Parts: sequence; structure tokens; C-alpha cells
Amino acid sequence: MNEPYIFLSVGGVANDAQELFVKAIEDRIASEGLIPKTVGRNTFSEESPLKTINKLMADCSGTIIIALERTYFPEGVEKRGGDMEKILRDVKFPTPWNQIEAAMAYSKGQPLMIIMEEDLKKEGLLDTGQEWFILLVKPDASSLNTPAFNGVLASWKGKVAELGISPKVAIRSAFKLTLNSALN
Repeated sequence: MNEPYIFLSVGGVANDAQELFVKAIEDRIASEGLIPKTVGRNTFSEESPLKTINKLMADCSGTIIIALERTYFPEGVEKRGGDMEKILRDVKFPTPWNQIEAAMAYSKGQPLMIIMEEDLKKEGLLDTGQEWFILLVKPDASSLNTPAFNGVLASWKGKVAELGISPKVAIRSAFKLTLNSALN
């Protein structure tokens, strides 16, 4: 059986600390016998981002969202001019691609694991109350060695294993086996 591909949603990193954290996650996923695939890191295409993501996810058996700070607002206003207006301070947002890719993975029925920097604004699919657990972490490799991380990873990996490899990968693997048998 082929090792399953895992779609890894992560925006372009902003600094060396974020790069080290993403690399630590990639290494940890690989150590679990899974192959992380990310648009712009190890997968490239001349097609539009949504087409590329859709095709890559079709080859994957699960998705991990790594939500890290992309945008920082020292001060702002939410719902400006309305009755619910709220002053915001020190607000951090991840890349909007985390939301898009989480929605795409969910619509495909893929097991979804979300690793989120603890101080990010929680909203949309990156908020509690969804069908998945959001693991809030400090973006540091030591966060990948906690009982919470190990437990969430094991649970998510079990869901990936239950589904087996993606249908597209299964068809490709069956074709290779048939072709190899015919050639031998």
C-alpha cells in the first residue's frame, strides 16, 4: 500500500521561526508514514490556485491546516458604525487560504486537523464549535511533543486510516499493480 498523501494548508511563512515550525510539522507528519503535500512548498502548477488545490486534494487522504499569523492589526474596529461596534486591539489573522482550504477539505469529507497559533482571531472554520478539534499552540517545535498534540494527531491519523487512501490514489495504485502483473 502506498503511503497516503496529506494536504498541508500553510501560507507563505513570514519569518524564520514560522519556517522552523512548519518544517517541524512536515517532519513529524513524515515520521508518521504520511507524505505532506503543499501548494507552493513541494507542489507547483501553472494553473490557478483553486484548480491546483482541488487536484492536489483529490490525491490526498486528509488535510492539516497550519494557521499562523499573516496579518497583524495593532488597533481596529469591528462592525464599524453599527450597534455592535467593537474596538479591537492586537488582532492577528492567518492567511485566508486556511479558511478556503479547510472548507474544500470538509466538502470532500477528508479528516481535518487544525493546528492554530494560540493568539489568532478565531472565526469561521478556525473557531470552536465545528466538527473538529482546534489545537491551539505556540508556533514552536516543542508544541509537537505534548500529550495534547500526540493525542489529536493519533485520533486524526486513525480517521485517515479508516478512510484508506484517496479514491484517485487507489485507482492509480490498482492500475500500477495491473500493469506490473501484465508486464511480468
